[in-house]
Order: sequence, then C-alpha cells, then structure tokens
Amino acid sequence: MQLMVAVGIGIVPACGVYLLLRGRTFLMVFGLSLVSSAANLFILSMGRLRPGAPPIVAVGVDQYADPLPQAPVLTAI
Repeated sequence: MQLMVAVGIGIVPACGVYLLLRGRTFLMVFGLSLVSSAANLFILSMGRLRPGAPPIVAVGVDQYADPLPQAPVLTAI
C-alpha cells in the first residue's frame, strides 16, 4: 500500500506539471489543481499510513492518530 501511495504521489504532480507547461489556460488551471492536490496527499501521508487502524484507541493506550498532518490539509482545502 505504501508503494502505491508513493507512486500515486509521484504521478499526480508530474501530470500537473506537464499540464502547467502546456500553455493553455484551462489546462494550466487543471494542472495547478493537480499539483495542489498532490501536495495535500504528500502532507497527509506524512502522518503515517496504517491501514485498518482505528483513529482513536481505548483510553490508556499510547497509540492515536496524529492530527497535525490533517490540519494543514483541511486548511488548504
């Protein structure tokens, strides 16, 4: 899963940069949107990928979801 997310985060900005360099207005706007979405995915992935893990674990356990990467993404949206 981590490899798939890493490849996705690599392909999305590459497509965005390609569209930015095309020179047409609509394609530039769409490319900028792709680049900003890729940046949000990158920031969100820095909070560690744990498939199947609950966001909040029982009281007394030291494992919980890190809310810090989610805050800038929500601000960017």
